[in-house]
Amino acid sequence: MTSGTGHDPRIIGSLRRLDDGRGAVTVEDVYDTDIDDLWSAVTAPDRLARWLATVDGELRPGGRIHAKFTSSYEGPGRIDVCDAPRQLRVTFEPGTPDETVMEANLTPVGDRTRLIIEERGLPLADTPGHGAGWQAHVEDLAAHLAGRRPGVWRERWLELRPVYEAIAENLA
Repeated sequence: MTSGTGHDPRIIGSLRRLDDGRGAVTVEDVYDTDIDDLWSAVTAPDRLARWLATVDGELRPGGRIHAKFTSSYEGPGRIDVCDAPRQLRVTFEPGTPDETVMEANLTPVGDRTRLIIEERGLPLADTPGHGAGWQAHVEDLAAHLAGRRPGVWRERWLELRPVYEAIAENLA
């Protein structure tokens, strides 16, 4: 069953409060592709630009990048871990009060691949927007992998935001 926008209505994200009082968002799904193809989709700049962000810089541990997401966020990042094809960890806005850590972990599941993306270090009040945003992004990843054009990110974010706001009520 799909929603009125034609999207799968599943909520694939969760929100949690960290010990330091900040928040984290986790989204998880399984894709109909092998781990190497999914790794390419989450790390190759030409493929990232089709579903998530334009990224310039060096994809290597210690490398500096600049990303401009379809969600309109734009800023610097540092590659902390790049362990192909299993783990990518990036610190965005390193060394600033807005610093967050985004981690992507890939695991084979038969001939498919599980992707878990977590963003940590968010102000608690921002977790619903980031939860809705990451879900919209990974739905765009699924479209990219299936050879379809991504949806309109902002429309999907607006649709998902109230659901994630309800989930966040349990974080306070």
